[in-house]
Formats: sequence, C-alpha cells, structure tokens
Amino acid sequence: MKVFNVSKKVKGSGEYILGYEDTGSHACYMIYGVMSPGEKGRELKPGKGHEELILAVKGSFRVSGAYSGILNEGEAIHLKGDEQCFLENVTEDKAIYIAAGGHSEAGHH
Repeated sequence: MKVFNVSKKVKGSGEYILGYEDTGSHACYMIYGVMSPGEKGRELKPGKGHEELILAVKGSFRVSGAYSGILNEGEAIHLKGDEQCFLENVTEDKAIYIAAGGHSEAGHH
C-alpha cells in the first residue's frame, strides 16, 4: 500500500487532484485545495456523471451558487453533476478544503 503526501503537492494557493494517475483507479478521486487569506472565486463543479463532497478542513468559506452560505471548519456540502459553487476564504489565514468525488450512476465507466 502506498501513502500519498498530498499536502506537499500544493505550493501556496491551488489544488492537487489525487486520482487515476496516482492510484490507477477511476472509482474515486480527491482534491486537496488551499486558498490564501481573502482569496475568492474558486470554482467547484463535479461535472456530468460525477458527485463531490466538499469539506472545510481548515478555516471558513463563503459559498455562492448551488449552495449559498458560510461553510465552517468541519462542515461539508454535496454537489452533483453540473451544480456549481464558488468559494471565498473569509479568514485571515490560509484555508483548506477537500473535495472527495466519484462517479454517479449516470457517470459510471
């Protein structure tokens, strides 16, 4: 079994997708996202045939789009297909989220 050091893959602000290229599996993927203080406009959209759970790991996010409100540390939302949200880091420190996804029944390969 392999350990994936995902947090070291993101330098500054951005995302790293742990998926097929690392695991060899199309069944699931995980996105590790880091946002700088005050950063806004990060789009989250699973895409046709996919679903994602978005978890605020560190900090709080203002969310707009398919869901609107504040997503606090430890809280999650569920997005399906073309549902789209935008994140804004409302903290004065870097904020971290995880998007864990996979294929919905319509998107199973």
